[in-house]
Amino acid sequence: MQLAAHGITHRYGPLAVLENVSLSVGEGEVVAVVGPSGCGKSTLLRILGGLEAPDAGRITAEGAPPAGSLNPITYVFQDFALLPWRSVAGNVRLPLEGRGLDAAERDERVRDALQRTGLTDFAKAWPKQLSGGMKQRVGIARALAVQPAILLMDEPLSALDGQTRELLMDDLVRLHDEGALSTVYVTHNLDEAVRLADRILVLSRRPGTIRAVVDIARPRAERAAGDPMLAAQAKDLWALIRADAEAADRELAP
Repeated sequence: MQLAAHGITHRYGPLAVLENVSLSVGEGEVVAVVGPSGCGKSTLLRILGGLEAPDAGRITAEGAPPAGSLNPITYVFQDFALLPWRSVAGNVRLPLEGRGLDAAERDERVRDALQRTGLTDFAKAWPKQLSGGMKQRVGIARALAVQPAILLMDEPLSALDGQTRELLMDDLVRLHDEGALSTVYVTHNLDEAVRLADRILVLSRRPGTIRAVVDIARPRAERAAGDPMLAAQAKDLWALIRADAEAADRELAP
């Protein structure tokens, strides 16, 4: 399944947020979206997911989702959004309820999602017993349980400490190398972008327009934290963004 945005322009009242932004994500591809604060990254993600309608432009999806997909386009948020009165397994099971699945199929989907995210031994744990990294794993497992074609991820690792972020990045690399899962990944962290993405869309300051599209040629499985080539690419990205980021910060200053 492929997802594309064509000439997306959007405003909030008099505030122009996005202007003529186009992108595509193919099967098995990861597209990261980076740019200064307030450039419309999260707005673009909401429009891609159908949570907002753009003022101009359109979103198209082509191709069939995976067999058994309950929700072809699925979100993973920065906020873990777990229900505290449900166990880990109960939270993962939540989007499967009311879908016409029998109990055996629901249980199998939960088991598979927990196994893929390393949570099998924590199925009966409560959210209050989990670290931030484990809570985010539950959020990812919940998304995987519906067997999506495309994940929309909005700063999924930004609330985590550096060590936990690196471990979860390893998990995301592994999950994408397992199959044809596609992702649009919004982040402020340029190291995350060059580690995970096939292509990086660089937005300008508000209203967000496409400043550059950067391809990462090295296979994802061959990338590692501290790789000098990745560090150089992250530095190049910062050079593209820095002036706009500084201008955006001045704009927000009291």
